[in-house]
Amino acid sequence: MKKTFTLITAAATFALPLLAVAQTSVSNVSQAGQFIISTINGVFVPVLFAVAFIVFIWGAFQAFILGANDQEAKSKGKNLMLYGLIGFFVMVSVWGLVNILTGSVGLNNSGVNVPTSGVNIGG
Repeated sequence: MKKTFTLITAAATFALPLLAVAQTSVSNVSQAGQFIISTINGVFVPVLFAVAFIVFIWGAFQAFILGANDQEAKSKGKNLMLYGLIGFFVMVSVWGLVNILTGSVGLNNSGVNVPTSGVNIGG
């Protein structure tokens, strides 16, 4: 019961940003493509990066703190750290390929707006 409640809570937490995005209207194919790309870049990619980071940190915790005297726990933690790094590499590679493809096809990749707040870059 507790596991089911935790699963439902986690799913609802990750689905909340989609409710806010669902209120936008899409009138043509180009806007639909932009909506999908911005949803992937704005919601799914950061969540996946967060999961990979948590896996990496948990692996480091297992390897260096819990596995200080236990070789099996240490190797399990090192494997989790390796999986986290592989996940980072794969996600950055796929994210870069998606951005290259959207740029070459001509879709407007709005991405994440980075506030400059008075920083003068390049001029």
